[in-house]
Amino acid sequence: MSPAKRPFLDKTHPETYKALAGVTRHVRRAERAAGLSRALTELVNVRVSQLNGCPACLSVHVPAARRAGVSELKLDLLPSWQDAEVYTEEERIALELAEALTIGRRTTGTISGPELVDVQNRALRTLGEEKFTALEWAIITINAFNRVSIASGHPPHEANYS
Repeated sequence: MSPAKRPFLDKTHPETYKALAGVTRHVRRAERAAGLSRALTELVNVRVSQLNGCPACLSVHVPAARRAGVSELKLDLLPSWQDAEVYTEEERIALELAEALTIGRRTTGTISGPELVDVQNRALRTLGEEKFTALEWAIITINAFNRVSIASGHPPHEANYS
């Protein structure tokens, strides 16, 4: 059964979508200024998009991660990153922060209070303030784009695979 046809939010409210895209441009500048690698942020974009189940965003960010230098092995093992030894300390804390800000605890789907603060404090110690805050903004924005694409029923970008 195919999903019901829904209006694309980006088409029905283009100025709002354009504003969200503008936020992304500011976040990318902050990432570069902080020294976050494109590979790390694309790895996080892929993981958040996996968690949210966003086919359109995955079809954009998996190829972008490859172009940024993320290995096939890391992309293939991403759903089980916690049990795979191939990720660096920086990648591991970034993925943990991405999951905490996206889904929280696996059992309740939320994370708050001391648990969230613990993840944030460890990420802050590992990454430093500039990288940490730029990464949090990156996680927030990919979550927003996932929600727009899921709500709209955006199809995958098949052109990225030809």
